[in-house]
Amino acid sequence: QVQLVESVGGLVQAGGSLRLSCAASGIIFSILGMGWYRQAPGQQRELVAISRDGGTNYGDSVKGRFNIHRDNDKNKIYLQMNSRNPKDTAVYYCNIELLWGLSGRKRYWGQGTQVTVSA
Repeated sequence: QVQLVESVGGLVQAGGSLRLSCAASGIIFSILGMGWYRQAPGQQRELVAISRDGGTNYGDSVKGRFNIHRDNDKNKIYLQMNSRNPKDTAVYYCNIELLWGLSGRKRYWGQGTQVTVSA
């Protein structure tokens, strides 16, 4: 069983920076991607950023402000959050995609960590 453990978020001021980390444990092979999603109250879960072999994709709302760094050897991924605003307030979820079978994939999710950005 694969588990993802995220660092604790918190309440921070607008314009500040915060770094989240996620560590994956368990039997892990053929990682297709690792990244972050977020979900605001009453909203659907949206992509923050995801790193795959072909490159990194960022959600439109965070492009130019957030960055992710993937540590392949340790199965970790970091989310560097810069220039935050109250709209970034959400529960942030770590995600990993693993090869499943010949060509399928299986997703695992972290428990989610609350990030609140005050004005």
